[in-house]
Amino acid sequence: MFAPQLRLTPEVEAALASRTPVVALESTIISHGMPYPENLRTAQEVEAIMRQEGAVPATIAVLDGEICVGLEAEALERFAQTPEVLKVSRRDLPVALSQGKSGGTTVAATMICAHLAGIAVFVTGGIGGVHRDSEQTMDISADLTELARTPVAVVSAGVKSILDIPKTLEFLETHGVPVIGFRTSEFPAFFTPASGSPAQVRMDKPEDIARCMKTQWELGLNTGLVIANPIPAEEAIDETLVQQAILDSLEEAKAQQITGKEVTPFLLERVNQRTQGRSLQSNTALIRNNARLGARIAGAYQRLA
Repeated sequence: MFAPQLRLTPEVEAALASRTPVVALESTIISHGMPYPENLRTAQEVEAIMRQEGAVPATIAVLDGEICVGLEAEALERFAQTPEVLKVSRRDLPVALSQGKSGGTTVAATMICAHLAGIAVFVTGGIGGVHRDSEQTMDISADLTELARTPVAVVSAGVKSILDIPKTLEFLETHGVPVIGFRTSEFPAFFTPASGSPAQVRMDKPEDIARCMKTQWELGLNTGLVIANPIPAEEAIDETLVQQAILDSLEEAKAQQITGKEVTPFLLERVNQRTQGRSLQSNTALIRNNARLGARIAGAYQRLA
C-alpha cells in the first residue's frame, strides 16, 4: 500500500497498524532552520512532547535515496550534524530519490510523504507563502500549492512573518484551503500571535478541528487544512523589533541577490542575529506549542476514524 521508496521505523509502522495517533514532522527545521545543537535538542523535545500527549512522532527525511518516515535516535542525531544536505520540496523528491541523495523535507514534501504513509496530521513551525515583492519575483512557496492538492492537516504558528501574509491568505482562499484559527479569530504571524489579518474561522477544541478534517475529506474535498496556532504571548517577540529586523534582512538579501529556496533560511538567520537570538528562542517555543496541539488533534481524529 506504500510507495516502494518509503521506509517506516518499526515504531511508526506498529502505530499505524494499531491505529495509534501518528504525527508527521518535517526535517528542514533540522537541516536548514536551526544550527546544531539547537536543531537536535528541539527535535528531541518535540518528539518527547508528542509521546507525552499519546501520539507517535514521525520525523520525515530523505536519507540515501529513501523516504524515512520516522527517524530513530541515532539517525536523528546523525542527520542534525550532517552539513549541506539538500532542501527537498515536491519537485526535488524524484531527483533526490533516484540519485540516492539525502535531504530535509519542506512542508510540501513532508505533506506528500505523510499522505503516502497514511498520516493525516503534520506539525511544523510556519508554512511558506507568497513572498514580498511577488509581483516582480513570482516567488510563491510550493507549500501553498501542496496545501491545495494534498489532504493533510498542517499545524503551524501561521505564515512566517518574513512573507506577505494577506496575499498568502488570498492564495489559500482561492485554492479552497480552510484556515482555522485555534482559539483565535486572527491569523498569527509566526513570531507574534497576531498579524492584523483574520482567520477564516475560529475553533477552540481539537475535537472540532478533527471533525472538520473528517467532514472535508468525506466530501471528497482533497485539500489540506491550515491549523493556525498562535505562539504563546510570553514567548512572542516585540512586533516593532521583529518587523524592523525583517525589513533590514530583506534589504540585505536583495543586495546579495539571494533568491529562490535560499531566501527563507537566509532571512531567518539574519533575523535571529538582529534580534540577538530572540527569534530562535521563539521559533523553538512555537514548535513545542504546535507539537502539543498536533498530537491532540491526531488523537481526536483517530477516535473519529
